[in-house]
Amino acid sequence: MRVAIIGLGMASGPHAQSFLDLNPRAQVAAAYSPTQARREAFAERWGLPVTAKINGIFDDPTIDAVLILTPPNSHLELVQRAAAAGKHVLLEKPLDVSLDRSVALVDAAEQAGVKLGIVLQHRFRPISVALARVIAEGRLGELVGASAKLFNWRPQSYYDQPGRGTKERDGGGVLLTQGIHTLDLLISVAGLPVEAFAYATTTPVHCMETEDLVAGTVRFANGALGTVGATTCAYPGLPDMIELIGTKGTARIEGTRLIAEFHDGTNIVMDDGEVGGGAGADPMAFSYLHHRAVLQDFVSAVEDDREPQVSGREALKVHRLIEALLKSANSGCREAV
Repeated sequence: MRVAIIGLGMASGPHAQSFLDLNPRAQVAAAYSPTQARREAFAERWGLPVTAKINGIFDDPTIDAVLILTPPNSHLELVQRAAAAGKHVLLEKPLDVSLDRSVALVDAAEQAGVKLGIVLQHRFRPISVALARVIAEGRLGELVGASAKLFNWRPQSYYDQPGRGTKERDGGGVLLTQGIHTLDLLISVAGLPVEAFAYATTTPVHCMETEDLVAGTVRFANGALGTVGATTCAYPGLPDMIELIGTKGTARIEGTRLIAEFHDGTNIVMDDGEVGGGAGADPMAFSYLHHRAVLQDFVSAVEDDREPQVSGREALKVHRLIEALLKSANSGCREAV
């Protein structure tokens, strides 16, 4: 599979390493950035071909797919161009800056009959796969509680970068940029909540347009309750957490560890090892292995003519939850998801 990369910002590193691992099954046909310095640095670091002409990517019939790593507010138009050219798309989260644009993006891919995979790599962690298996096997029984917490740290210098944390470029703050991973993982094991209530604020820790602290509650279709916490104010950055309470036991993910304890006296303790990170000042301080798993799944989805594990339609679920949380924070009312 010949894939073109569009966007060579800080997110490009884990993907480039993943392509090197998967070569020749997946190869980089060209990597595009409008910035010459970024093209030169990428080519020198990874030894992969670069281009200054984005139109050539969409016009080249030998390119099967595109990996889009550009700012969120550019995603809809780029996916529409790729879909019109008949190219499959692997897209960095989030889908786009608003729910309406995200829905239009997913519709464009589906109507063109191209595969659309979303880089929500937390689902591919071994501990996440193990937790999903625990749920599928019914070992927790019926879920009565399901919560998520993401306590990251980002210094002010992070938000001083042009466009970062703005509604225009990023679409939002901690929920859409950082919390989306943990919330998506929660949804993947517990299902999509049906109702949300939240508070959101911009604290004195940061000077930025959008929210850096959110505290909320959610209710699921079966009556289960949960809490949602997300911030980039928690120095120096704490492990993310998923907590599930069932009628037969409890399970939680704390950073790289899964701990499940059941009423029958059995338990599961599992550690991914040194593959977590990203909670502190360096958002790229993590292993690329989960990105590689996303790329492997995407390539297989195209080869086998199936949907990627995290398709565009699947990723819309976490966007709907984030939309409900922020809408509740603005209205002061409970909001349907």
